[in-house]
Amino acid sequence: MATSALPLLPPSPHSHISTSTATTTATGGESLLSLPKPTLKTPTVRSRLSRLCQEGQPHLARQLFDTITRPSTVLWNTIIIGFICNNMPDEALLLYSRMKRASPDVQFDSYTYSSTLKACAEKRNLRVGKAVHCHFIRCQRNPSKIVYNSLLNMYSACLNSAENDVGGLMDFDYSVNDPVRRVFDRMRRKNVVSWNTLVSWYVKTERYMDAVKQFRTMVKTGIRPSPVSFINVFPAISGVGKIKLANVFFGFLLKLGEEFVNDLFVVSSAIFTYAELGCPDIARKIFDHCLQKNTEVWNTMINTYVQNDCPAEGIELFAQALASEQTDLDDVTFLSVLMAVSQLQRLSLALQLHAYLIKRFIVLPINISNAVIVMYSRCNSVQMSFKVFDKMLQRDIVSWNTVISAFVQNGLDDEGLMLAYEMQNQGFMADPVTVTALLSVASNLKNQRIGKEVHAYLLRNRVQIEGMGSYLIDMYAKCGLIRTAEQIFNIDYMNVRDQAIWNAMISGYTQNELTEEVFVILRQMLEQKVMPNAVTIASVLPACSSIGSMSFGKQLHGFSVRNFLDQNVFVDTALIDMYSKLGVIRDAENAFRRTPEKNSVTYTTMILGYGQHGMGERAVSLFHSMKGLGIKPDAITFVAVLSACSYAGLVDEGLQIYRLMEREYKIQPSTEHYCCIADMLGRVGRVGEAFDFVDELGEDGNKLAIWGSLLGACRIHRHFEMGESVAKKMIELGIGNNSSGYQVLLSNMFAEEGNWESVDRLRGEMRGKGLRKEVGCSWIDVVGTMNYFLSRDQSHDQCDEIYGMLDGLAMEMRKAGYRPSLDPDHVDVFE
Repeated sequence: MATSALPLLPPSPHSHISTSTATTTATGGESLLSLPKPTLKTPTVRSRLSRLCQEGQPHLARQLFDTITRPSTVLWNTIIIGFICNNMPDEALLLYSRMKRASPDVQFDSYTYSSTLKACAEKRNLRVGKAVHCHFIRCQRNPSKIVYNSLLNMYSACLNSAENDVGGLMDFDYSVNDPVRRVFDRMRRKNVVSWNTLVSWYVKTERYMDAVKQFRTMVKTGIRPSPVSFINVFPAISGVGKIKLANVFFGFLLKLGEEFVNDLFVVSSAIFTYAELGCPDIARKIFDHCLQKNTEVWNTMINTYVQNDCPAEGIELFAQALASEQTDLDDVTFLSVLMAVSQLQRLSLALQLHAYLIKRFIVLPINISNAVIVMYSRCNSVQMSFKVFDKMLQRDIVSWNTVISAFVQNGLDDEGLMLAYEMQNQGFMADPVTVTALLSVASNLKNQRIGKEVHAYLLRNRVQIEGMGSYLIDMYAKCGLIRTAEQIFNIDYMNVRDQAIWNAMISGYTQNELTEEVFVILRQMLEQKVMPNAVTIASVLPACSSIGSMSFGKQLHGFSVRNFLDQNVFVDTALIDMYSKLGVIRDAENAFRRTPEKNSVTYTTMILGYGQHGMGERAVSLFHSMKGLGIKPDAITFVAVLSACSYAGLVDEGLQIYRLMEREYKIQPSTEHYCCIADMLGRVGRVGEAFDFVDELGEDGNKLAIWGSLLGACRIHRHFEMGESVAKKMIELGIGNNSSGYQVLLSNMFAEEGNWESVDRLRGEMRGKGLRKEVGCSWIDVVGTMNYFLSRDQSHDQCDEIYGMLDGLAMEMRKAGYRPSLDPDHVDVFE
């Protein structure tokens, strides 16, 4: 350490006297043979300052320091380090500035610069750190390793922060201009601390392979790694993603001996690395060989199971941790196990864990309460989520966002919206998570006003959320404002379109049945060298079935196979749906069989395909196979299988499945299910049972769609008297508002009955309201050319040949005895 810059105090007048002389008395010069009495050693100012700082009283140390007229360098260093150790880096920097103003009366040494650079690192203050760097370059010719290591740490910490003068890591290419590397290269003597800092810096800047290479270089230069070396390099190995590399480094660690093997931080880092590499079995072996485990090791292993989708093993390990008397569980432990229960989606287990947490904590911490809300939401118990939220004594923005998201994810969009309003009333500002949930609300409700308000909030407050463009495009498309979505796509994100934005626009066109635009924008996406992914293919395939383009659908199927996208469950489901709608049920079955991981949506789509092709028995068989495979059907699955039973006339099987829905699967029937039952009974002529079934529904049956299904059955089986009763009910429910199809059906029934007065009345009402039946359209793809057919259309190139063929078919039908069911005078009213 350098000496103080203050002048040395003059020696005492008697300091030159020998020891023997000092023992004589003042009177008579008689020598005293006895030893002097021992006295208590007075504590130095430095020790007093150090002790006050260690006791957490830096303010008292500062008061004592201010009483010193000319403090030495040692005292300055002591007080600066004291403030840093008490997590007060701002005050430490102010003391350094004051010390600098006292120059040249006081000198700076290595400990001054080292401690001040540490304060800069903790504050992420790059500007002051650079100033200190310049200062010691001017004042010290050969800075020590301590100063250089602190300088490395300062640049690494400050440049790693997004709130500095340089900017975030993503805004700067450190492979070209690397301040940390330049400082490292200027060091004449490097120790293991220097190398560790460099390796850590490469990991922070996501240059993982370079970090591994620097570790190897360090070993080659003869510097023995420390445990921290492995803690720093293991994240780089997981970043590289090579299991063999991890095995090599862990083997090297074992060779270095017990100091490394028994270091719990090293063990935890190794477990985390294998977790990131998807090897929970190897991570568990490391865990089991660890003799003394601390909380961090337990937490890392539990989180390894959660991270690798092994929640049952994670919960089992948590139970072992509870049984271990040496383990002190913390919040991280409970957050991990709450996530494990969320993955399992077992409500009974969730209730047990919640009860344990209530017993353990007097008041649940906010972060754990938030995780409990998520757990109940994932277990489909949003009521319990809200109960936990409602009982929280303190809530933060995460609490509000968690419960709002829980409502939205469980289909309770209106309730989620009300909670968002209440959150603002409580003084909480909406953050990106809140905005994302509200955009989902607007999309789900197809509410343009809410969507526009959220968009305006984003613009006013300049809120930037990840994926904002795709969220906005998706929201406007689902709200029916496809042209607004186009404006955002073409203007706001013209130069910054990522894969998600392209997919959102393609999906928007598909949802709004703008099939030609789907293929146009897909072509543009390919021209921009943006590679389609599974979401792209799953969004385009429905457009192929909409226009009946088998050839393009097969091209997309081939593309997905070549790029391994056919292993994605969403792509496979879309393929099954496309082939079913295009009439190629065998290809749909092949796509279903090749799906590696089937879920309820996959089964529902295949069941629906069987139903559309009249294969009711196969649909019912496939439905029952779901139970044996542990796949739980949802409400839409029951709609699909009931529709299949209806088309195939499997009434008894359909009624049995309908009863199972509520009794065994606890699914409340909806309008769609009631329509299926009414249609199923009506198709086979059991119109009276169908009428009784609908009538017994009471208020639940007061839906136009349900009575409309019954009306069709009345017409087919010529139950005209019952049909009139159904018609009266439908008029009460508002048939004349916008249901042209039902009015046509009712008119046809009156015509078959010969009730022309009612037919004329309905025709007049439809004309007065401007209602017309939607014209049917058929199409077929011939050699890559799409041919469209509309009723009474004259635009086709082969129009004369087509109508000639139709006239010939009509003549053959008349010869076979078929006759039209309506009077010709009334046919043109509805076409």
